[in-house]
Amino acid sequence: MTEKEKRDLGVLYDPNYDPEIQAEVAKCNDLCHEFNQIKPSDRAAQKAILEKIFAKMGKEVVVNTPFWCDYGYNTEVGDYFFANHNCQILDGAKVTFGDHVFIAPNCTFTTAEHALDVEQRNRGLEVAFPITVGNNVWIGAGTIVLAGVTIGDNTVIGAGSVVTKDIPSGVIAVGVPCRVMRKITEADKDKYKKYEG
Repeated sequence: MTEKEKRDLGVLYDPNYDPEIQAEVAKCNDLCHEFNQIKPSDRAAQKAILEKIFAKMGKEVVVNTPFWCDYGYNTEVGDYFFANHNCQILDGAKVTFGDHVFIAPNCTFTTAEHALDVEQRNRGLEVAFPITVGNNVWIGAGTIVLAGVTIGDNTVIGAGSVVTKDIPSGVIAVGVPCRVMRKITEADKDKYKKYEG
């Protein structure tokens, strides 16, 4: 069995010296590098590169540079997806973003976990588990979403959070580790002043 097949089964694998895996990562990294060199105002050229990176890309997708992704073909983004500066997606396993997902600066989504056993870790073994982000989710600045996590629809993750476990729909969650603070309610529509013109 190849290292890539082991990875896709969710068991320990060695990505460090496997030619097939290294070639795929290099290809995606080169595309990300090319994307990061494009003038920020040239959204058409950016879109053309993103379509080569992502396995699936909805309409009205905006990603600000710099952006990095490991494989690309394991990442799907929905409609009206926005990722601000310094987004990193380590997609050894599938990463799925729904529609209307807003990602603030300096966020990381990592499907990779290294072995806990020191001998296995020193051999370079790791494992990858999928990440799923639902529809209408806002991820605050500096958030890290770890392997195997699902974030439900209509949820807000507060800035600086480390999301280690699933977060349900319709809540505000924050912290290290990230925990649900409260449900989002109708009263939240009045949190900010509205222009009465």
